[in-house]
Amino acid sequence: MHSGKKILRIGIVAAASVLAVGLPASAQTDGLAMLDGLSKGEWTITTRDNSPPRKICVESGRELIQIRHSEADCNRYVVEDANAEVTVQYTCQGDNYGRTNIRRETNSLVQIQTQGFASGLPFQFAAEARRTGQCG
Repeated sequence: MHSGKKILRIGIVAAASVLAVGLPASAQTDGLAMLDGLSKGEWTITTRDNSPPRKICVESGRELIQIRHSEADCNRYVVEDANAEVTVQYTCQGDNYGRTNIRRETNSLVQIQTQGFASGLPFQFAAEARRTGQCG
């Protein structure tokens, strides 16, 4: 085999190894440091479909992931964990699941897009969540 082709083949195998092994492991970590940096307290979630605003108490930022499944114990898979944006997919009992993207504008203002199934029905909405005070 020509040495140039051998080097190319080794490079392709090495790149494939990084893609096959390195990316899934990093995607499955539960770091979510961006959420940890959000301001603690009461947050108001305002959806863009004119539903009444909803208030929640944020202690870790992770409360914003499962807005439609807030009481459920779900398994989470971190799809994206960047400095200003996270995407998490989760599955819960009873065929309930969701996928949520949270983009930080400031530590007290985020944009949320989520979709999935809850109680057998599909949902999808976009919302803005803003820290509005202390938890009561």
